Amino acid sequence: MKKLMMAAGGGTLLGLIATTQIAGPLLAQEAANSASVYEQLDLFGDIFERIRAGYVEDVEEKDLIEAAINGMLTSLDPHSSYLSADDAAAMRVQTRGEFGGLGIEVTQEEGWVKVVSPMDGTPADAAGILAGDFITAVDGENVLGLTLDEAVDLMRGPIGSEIVITVVREGEVEPLKVSIIRDTIKLTAVRSRTEGNAIVLRIATFSDQTYPDLKSGLEDQIEEAGGLDNVDGIILDLRNNPGGLLNQAIYVSDAFLEAGEIVSTRGREPNDSDRYNAAVGDLADGKPIVVLINGGSASASEIVAGALQDHRRAIVVGTKSFGKGSVQTVVPLQGDGAMRLTTARYYTCLLYTSDAADE
Repeated sequence: MKKLMMAAGGGTLLGLIATTQIAGPLLAQEAANSASVYEQLDLFGDIFERIRAGYVEDVEEKDLIEAAINGMLTSLDPHSSYLSADDAAAMRVQTRGEFGGLGIEVTQEEGWVKVVSPMDGTPADAAGILAGDFITAVDGENVLGLTLDEAVDLMRGPIGSEIVITVVREGEVEPLKVSIIRDTIKLTAVRSRTEGNAIVLRIATFSDQTYPDLKSGLEDQIEEAGGLDNVDGIILDLRNNPGGLLNQAIYVSDAFLEAGEIVSTRGREPNDSDRYNAAVGDLADGKPIVVLINGGSASASEIVAGALQDHRRAIVVGTKSFGKGSVQTVVPLQGDGAMRLTTARYYTCLLYTSDAADE
């Protein structure tokens, strides 16, 4: 017994020595990395103080810090950003389906503000703004070099006020100047109607109301048709739908699938990955489905189109979609602000299977 304990003890001691020998360089490297980070933070503090003390005009310390934070986030990708308290409050209102503004979803591409899509029935839609337009100036002020949030701030203003945006559009030789009157944007997530014997579900956005509106709208149209037997098929119109809440995309996909994977997300670590599967139950009872998309169909719209196509539940018709395959998490911060951070990428069922097989 004593020999066993000593042997075990000796083995433990050797293990500790071996670990120390291997870990030594790793600990030194980690310490060097930490020292480098602190040096960079000292550099940031030095620059901050020099700007505050020597810039030609007085500057708001809060604005400087927020600009630095936002610059750090926007350097990662076009979809990560800092939200001030006002911006965070506006975003929460927008996901509930009502907000003030022009009614366009925008992103940033190579420094320019690009229109993902105009929203149905909004001032931007009525003024003729199109998906893929590049906004180069707002009321004559160039937006090149501004962050996305700074450009968006230029487009905000009192309801009823006029704004003139300069737009560069493919196929147009000269930039276009478009006058828009700001208004309250009230989005109806889903509009339903019947065309012939087909039910058309126009999904404008993926907000909290999307799945409830889709379900009730579909049920109303089926009732007006005198039952599902009188319906030949369903059209899901996702054109110019810029996306929105991931869970709503999953609910909408699940509404027409009996089983199978809808979408998977992969984060930085293995335990940050998730798969979302459909539950039994098809609101359309197997009726044919056509999904309409275009260049303004992004994010959650692409999840729905991809899931229904992967499971051969629908035919996708239209033009190439926008191509946004990332998931953003909104993280509340002190002072009622928030951080919108890309935390995962999403994969359709077939893409995930193919990718996994390659690995």
